[in-house]
Amino acid sequence: MKRVLSIVLAAGLVLAVAVVIVLDRTGDPRPRVVRGVIGSEKQGFFDDPAVRAAFERHGLRVQVDPAGSRQIATSVDLGGYDFAFPGSSPAADKIQSSRGITARHAPFSTPMAIATFEPIAEILRAEGVAARTPQGTWTFNVERYLALVRRGARWDGLKNGSRYPVRKNVLVSTTDPRQSNSAAMYLAVTSFVANGHAVVRDQGAQDEVMPLVERLFQDQGYTDSTSEGPFERYLVGGMGQVPMAWIYEAQFVDRAVRGQIRPGMTLMYPVPTVISRHSLVPLSPDGDRVGRLLTTDPELQRLAARHGFRTTDPARFAQLAARHRVPVVTDLINVVDPPSYDVLESMLRRVEQGYGR
Repeated sequence: MKRVLSIVLAAGLVLAVAVVIVLDRTGDPRPRVVRGVIGSEKQGFFDDPAVRAAFERHGLRVQVDPAGSRQIATSVDLGGYDFAFPGSSPAADKIQSSRGITARHAPFSTPMAIATFEPIAEILRAEGVAARTPQGTWTFNVERYLALVRRGARWDGLKNGSRYPVRKNVLVSTTDPRQSNSAAMYLAVTSFVANGHAVVRDQGAQDEVMPLVERLFQDQGYTDSTSEGPFERYLVGGMGQVPMAWIYEAQFVDRAVRGQIRPGMTLMYPVPTVISRHSLVPLSPDGDRVGRLLTTDPELQRLAARHGFRTTDPARFAQLAARHRVPVVTDLINVVDPPSYDVLESMLRRVEQGYGR
């Protein structure tokens, strides 16, 4: 009995020491719950079981709510969150300034692109809007596209319109600019080109470009509140419903990696384009830790690339795209900066007012 009792006591001592070690390392044997509000384009990344497991290995259980990036910056109550993770630098700027926060993390980025179909790209090539590069990717000349919009061009009236005999205006489908960052990025690019290839900085430039820019949104009719909406309609409805969808490149690459891109679907890269820099603003020490892990942890960086994002290691994204035969532009040259938050917000309000006219 003495020997049995000694064994039991020894085992108990080992267990107690193990518990003390665990508590000493983490402060709590259970993962800490960290809550964030994110741009909807990152929902798939945070829902990935591998991403959740990577965070839990660091003692964190990350829970997120999706919202339009403009909503995150202007109307979402951030009081119950540890971090805000919109899809653009201007939205992050607004959050930082309104809350007096200096810290910020930019773990990955993605350029804006246009999801389309080979027949549509070929029709636009005949109009001088689209061009195929030697690498097999497509470019989309924004200036020549705006010329089509100015004259009210319809698909069935184009040179090769018999390949898509639809009596609809030639327009890129976007999200609702009143709520979504991707539409704000479309506004940034189109206003830059309409302003003589210069960033809109003052009221005079706004007055000059807004009549055309407003048409780009208001002539679409219904628009979705998040970037997943038009992209899902593109994937499911096909060319008849959405011939061109303004999306984050990462959305297309992510679906291609999962085998959900059908033959004939392709990307066009706007010239010029804009890069959406996904910027995490920490609202608590735990939120700051999430931002640091996303930026520095090799496994989380690898998983971000698998979801189509361009990380701090460009080679990782290029290798993934090549492995899955996704035709992407690895070196983006003609990239513009969006206007300041205040100017961009002023233009968005004017678009918003136009919906009520």
